[in-house]
Amino acid sequence: MKNYCNLTASGMEDKANGSVDTKSPVENGQLPDPSNWGVADVVNYFKATGFEEQATAFQDQEIDGKSLLLMTRNDVLTGLSIKLGPALKIYEYHVKPLQTQHLKSNAS
Repeated sequence: MKNYCNLTASGMEDKANGSVDTKSPVENGQLPDPSNWGVADVVNYFKATGFEEQATAFQDQEIDGKSLLLMTRNDVLTGLSIKLGPALKIYEYHVKPLQTQHLKSNAS
């Protein structure tokens, strides 16, 4: 199981204007490859990125790394039963970039 506490980027940061900056954990300058993650790894990833409350939805639905890579926007928005705002951020700033990184690394 990976420990995301030692990653170079933190989860979410409150800005002075009240908005929140969502960052992806980065390993050696790249996003991690979740293809071999278990459910606990996926849950820990989302906890580390500032989505502690929503991380339990991934556990409840038994989403492992391979499942995460197959998720569509609609899966995240409706299939996990989490609020729309966090679901959009999870998909746009985490799921989609992880999928893109995985495809790029497998295409090489």
